[in-house]
Amino acid sequence: MQHLTSTLVLIATIVACGSAQGPAPRSPTPNSTPGVVRAETVAQGLVHPWGLVFLPDGRMLVTERPGRLRIVSPNGALSAPLGGVPAVHARGQGGLLDVTLDPRFAENRMVYFSFAEPGEGGTAGTAVARGRLGEGQLDNVQVIYRQRPKLQGASHFGSRIVFGRDGTIFITQGDRQAYRDSAQSLTAGMGKIMRVNPDGTVPKDNPFVGRPGVLPEIWSYGHRNVQGAALHPGTGRLWTAEHGAAGGDELNHPEAGKNYGWPVITYGRDYSGVRIGEGTEKAGMEQPVYYWDPVIAASGMVFYTGDSLPGWKGSLFVGSMTPGALVRLVLENGIVTKEERYLGELGERFRDIQEGPDGFLYAVTDSPNGRVLRIMPVSRP
Repeated sequence: MQHLTSTLVLIATIVACGSAQGPAPRSPTPNSTPGVVRAETVAQGLVHPWGLVFLPDGRMLVTERPGRLRIVSPNGALSAPLGGVPAVHARGQGGLLDVTLDPRFAENRMVYFSFAEPGEGGTAGTAVARGRLGEGQLDNVQVIYRQRPKLQGASHFGSRIVFGRDGTIFITQGDRQAYRDSAQSLTAGMGKIMRVNPDGTVPKDNPFVGRPGVLPEIWSYGHRNVQGAALHPGTGRLWTAEHGAAGGDELNHPEAGKNYGWPVITYGRDYSGVRIGEGTEKAGMEQPVYYWDPVIAASGMVFYTGDSLPGWKGSLFVGSMTPGALVRLVLENGIVTKEERYLGELGERFRDIQEGPDGFLYAVTDSPNGRVLRIMPVSRP
């Protein structure tokens, strides 16, 4: 009997994990729950804000997709756009995207940001640059990574930037939509997560280093459009949230050298309703940890480590842009055991989510009059 029980537990675990032998677990699509948290407007008047990061003094750096980087004070005051930001391809989904700080910011004041970089003949590609934060500007700005090749089109640039514990940088990207088949090619940058050193050089332990004709920056491949990424505070592993098509948004923890299937396998369909690829499973391709159908249009994400939101420590928060909500996931041993949604009544597109120094969550909302929101319990603890 003990052996039978152990076997049943093992089978249940395999199914729950969404192994290559079975389907991934699907979100139950819970309704947004009112009356648990509230959102205060810290700042407004931002044009399609995209990325948010806190400076050590409590101020925020916020990107605006048209190409502006601003400092937002705790009282909501917006600085003039900082100088030094390079020209961006501000079309469609392109523009100035994510922003983060070097882990040694107190020493070097280095800021990293991703953007759609314009090329010749109307082409563009995802790029990452760094610069030293000075007085009202970024100094010594240097592009450390460029997606290859640059392409026509204004969609699926990604992109988030996450520092690993070893000081390397993960760069998430998209497949550029019209070029989705290239997500399976190891000779092109589309549909990949890249890993580089802070100066843009390639880490020697990247999975494809030394393989002729393969881009050595590649960490993982077969991705559609990864717009959420965060490092797990306990394990140090990278977790990502990825846009599907009509259905099939994914939660993943991409591992070195692995293929996440797009567009060969997916839980989504084309917007026309036509099936994509070969189905939902294939040998040699990874299953997501969890997927959403209907989609949440997953964007920024963060693991919560504070105490100001009681009972939520350790939860993973993902911003939803459609239908628009703060999505809370409870993880146990790498498996999603619970999903809750909040603030859907605001009707906002939650583009990025970060934890503030006060232990509350902060979000930027994607609209022509975008806001920075502070998310707190209805009753302040």
